Amino acid sequence: MPKDTLTVTDNRTGKTYEIPIENGCIRTPDLRQIKTGSDDFGLMGYDPAFLNTANCKSAITFIDGDKGILEYRGYPIEQLAEKSSFLEVAYLLLKGELPTQKELENFTFNVTHHTLVHENIKSFIDGFRYDAHPMAMLGSTVAALSAFYPDAKNIKDARSREIQITRLIAKMPTLAAFSYRHAMGLPFVYPDNDLSYVANFLAMIKRIGTSAFKVHPTLEKALDVLFILHADHEQNCSTTSVRTVGSSQVDPYSAVAAGVGALYGPLHGGANEAVLRMLREIGSKANIPEFIKQVKGGEGEKKLMGFGHRVYKSYDPRAKVIKRVADEVFDVTGKNPLLEIALELERIALEDEYFVKRKLYPNVDFYSGLIYEAMGFQAEMFPVLFAIPRTVGWCAQWEEMVTDNEQKIARPRQVFTGAARRDYVAQDKRK
Repeated sequence: MPKDTLTVTDNRTGKTYEIPIENGCIRTPDLRQIKTGSDDFGLMGYDPAFLNTANCKSAITFIDGDKGILEYRGYPIEQLAEKSSFLEVAYLLLKGELPTQKELENFTFNVTHHTLVHENIKSFIDGFRYDAHPMAMLGSTVAALSAFYPDAKNIKDARSREIQITRLIAKMPTLAAFSYRHAMGLPFVYPDNDLSYVANFLAMIKRIGTSAFKVHPTLEKALDVLFILHADHEQNCSTTSVRTVGSSQVDPYSAVAAGVGALYGPLHGGANEAVLRMLREIGSKANIPEFIKQVKGGEGEKKLMGFGHRVYKSYDPRAKVIKRVADEVFDVTGKNPLLEIALELERIALEDEYFVKRKLYPNVDFYSGLIYEAMGFQAEMFPVLFAIPRTVGWCAQWEEMVTDNEQKIARPRQVFTGAARRDYVAQDKRK
């Protein structure tokens, strides 16, 4: 009779152990019983970068990398991108179900009327150098919000958590826009409650010398779709950072600031900027064959940016949606001259056995940078544009972590490889 257990024989001692299997996992603390003697700490798992270690149970986002599937609360990302809005998806991620019309109206009202920030925030941002990176300003300002809302420390109170999450989702576009305006040397633009979530952000970014700013509906919809695609992505680096910091029971602003810090890294939020640098380096379609040759050289001469993913071993489902959105944006803005290079590079790579064998397919970063640039954003703003929608995922994951009775303060084990115990040597006797 099959059993949901794993039988392990320790060849050091000849002892056999039976370890329960749950949801396709064993609990690594169960390995502790495998010892060579009474003074043995017990067996541990060693997994740098958590390549095969689950640190939580989650009901928010499902990914099947081999099949190219991404689902929020069971809904395919393709359907949400086509039929939903960002705030509707935000409600879904936070609450677990799609909202009724009344629920969405109330949620939208609450988010819309929490977009203003304390006037002292403006002074705080003005304290940064004129050339400060917008992402550095954003992370610092999000962390500073904990000083403005001391009630956020009441993380055990469900109503308090709901208020803080609403504040974070509402204020993130305002903080992002203020950071951008400071970097550009422009005056701050206050939120407009008559505009949609995305249109309001674009107006705060773009409005100059006028009380009204007309957002192109195609660009508004495109950014709304991009926000949906970036809202959550399971236990990535920044989400794990939010959960890890949040496990100390700190307020959500501090936890989300940790997520912003992780997203600032070039291997996470800066990947689409690297794609643009690669395309500019290639220069023209004629240079692609030589570039591909250098990539395949295997000596690190060139890297194919925007292809491959830690999770996806097939075409990133978000990349398929973004490719369609790119066409719609370029119909309004005019084609980015790098688009032809990108399309030809994708065509060649998808037909080349070298890349197919390695399951290197375009990911979400391959086309998103082209869209952002076409919409007038500088590369420094790309991770900021990522952070705005990802705040929803961070908050949903933080809420789930706080209410999970199995979660404790994060404290990974280590494999010590340092010196054995030794006695102190006086300075005059050291060699």
